[in-house]
Amino acid sequence: MSSIYGPPVPAGSAEEPPRPPSAGPGGPGRWRRDGERAGRAGRLPHHRRGLVLTVAGVALAVAAGGTAWGLHVTQATPHKSARGASAIAAMVAPGVADIVCTLGYQHAISAGTGLVLTPSGEVLTNNHVVEGATSIKVTDVGNGRTYPASVAGYDLGGDVAVLHLRGASGLRTLSVGSAPEVTVGEKVIALGNAGGRGGTPAVVTGRVTGLGESITATDQSSGTPEQLTGLIRASAALQPGDSGGPLVTTAGQVIGLDTAGSAVFQFQPVTEAFAIPVGRAAAIAARIEGLRSSAAVHIGATGFLGVQLRLEGVAGSTPATEAAVTGILAGSPAARAGMTAGDVIVSVNGQPVSSPSSVQALLGTRHPGDKVSISWDDRAGHAHTATLVLATGPAG
Repeated sequence: MSSIYGPPVPAGSAEEPPRPPSAGPGGPGRWRRDGERAGRAGRLPHHRRGLVLTVAGVALAVAAGGTAWGLHVTQATPHKSARGASAIAAMVAPGVADIVCTLGYQHAISAGTGLVLTPSGEVLTNNHVVEGATSIKVTDVGNGRTYPASVAGYDLGGDVAVLHLRGASGLRTLSVGSAPEVTVGEKVIALGNAGGRGGTPAVVTGRVTGLGESITATDQSSGTPEQLTGLIRASAALQPGDSGGPLVTTAGQVIGLDTAGSAVFQFQPVTEAFAIPVGRAAAIAARIEGLRSSAAVHIGATGFLGVQLRLEGVAGSTPATEAAVTGILAGSPAARAGMTAGDVIVSVNGQPVSSPSSVQALLGTRHPGDKVSISWDDRAGHAHTATLVLATGPAG
């Protein structure tokens, strides 16, 4: 994701800068194919006013092709420590990290969890935990210290990101390279930064109830789905802030990266967890740490054009047939090139584009400092072309 800011705007909406995520119910939802809601367990935005702990399940995207998806907003409630799990939790907790992100373009902050991979401060988490972050701070549970962090890389479709903690050394780590075989019915334990409270991880227990599960993320305002497959399903009641935390066996072995929770109806408590198998997440992390970029894996900082594009697939509207600009961030490369709301991007580096997603596809691998040629038509139908140097954008 590398070119736009703020979630794209639905067709027909006012052309205005992005606003903070809503603190009320009825926000975008995440649903499984069987109709059960499967909302992200990780993003816990606090609005600056009131600092009320609420969940919007998943990050609102603030870079290229950004689509806003998330869980209905609910009041965060404390985990209840599970009997018999305390010793396991104590063994795993020193390798867990609490993540707090500032979402500068949304005027909010969010919280999540991570797994410490290396003593020098590489931390594995979900991409949606850090998506849209303009600054990131990570507290290592093992030593209690807080470090500024940057995104080393991410896989948007796989919902995996690796952070680098600046100035970290000697951290306790979790092993993610040799996960045991998982069986249905096996007892598991989930740890995480529930409610964004930090400190000793909250703990819930459950059992594996399914393997190879698929869940579909859908923005209720856009109808645009995104699917994660091959997940572990468990009967564990994840809470906002838990995304990116470890799902472990009774032997303390990490088997998954908690990423979503589901409830049968919109306002019921989450009763099931979905986790990315840790072997898959570790393989993505290895690509990132090895600086091996691909069509899926983005290495390093996110490039930033500074335009907001009209949302695709809004319920009741016709599919997007053009990359219509609905907003421009002041001071961004797009603003300096003279682009304004109402323009339509027609090509990127000479390649025609016909939708916001096609813009994302062409800019998604770009980095800050890269030069890109953008052609657009203004409201009067006049054609323009400019070469822009991408700025540093928000994460993910």
